[in-house]
Amino acid sequence: MSDKPLPPSETNNTSPDSSLNPKGLDEAAKRALDYYLGPKPEAKKKPTSNQLFTVVDGIDTECLLTNLSETLACANATISDLAFELEGSRRHIALGVQQLIELSELLANRVLDERVPLPEG
Repeated sequence: MSDKPLPPSETNNTSPDSSLNPKGLDEAAKRALDYYLGPKPEAKKKPTSNQLFTVVDGIDTECLLTNLSETLACANATISDLAFELEGSRRHIALGVQQLIELSELLANRVLDERVPLPEG
C-alpha cells in the first residue's frame, strides 16, 4: 500500500460518528447548556402572610431566648411605670398584665439557664 491518499471516490463516505443519533446529540447538548448556563431555579418563597414582623431563619436558640427575656424585661418595666400612675380597676388590670409578663420572663429565663448554664465561680 502506498502513502498516497485515496481519491475521493474511493474513500469511505461514512463518518465514524454516523451511528450516533443527531437528535439525541442535540438534546444532550441542550441539557448540558441548560445545566451550566441556564438560570438557577429560584428558591421556594414562603407564602406571603399578613405578619408585619418576622424572625430571621438560622438564629440560634440562645440568641432567641436572650432577646425574649430582654423584651419581657422591657415590657415589665413599661407596664410597672404605667400601673403606678393608674388608680382603681385600671391599675389592677395593669398589675395583672405585669404579673403575666413576670411569669413569662421567669419561664424564658429558666429555659435560657438550662440551655446555657452560667459558669460557677
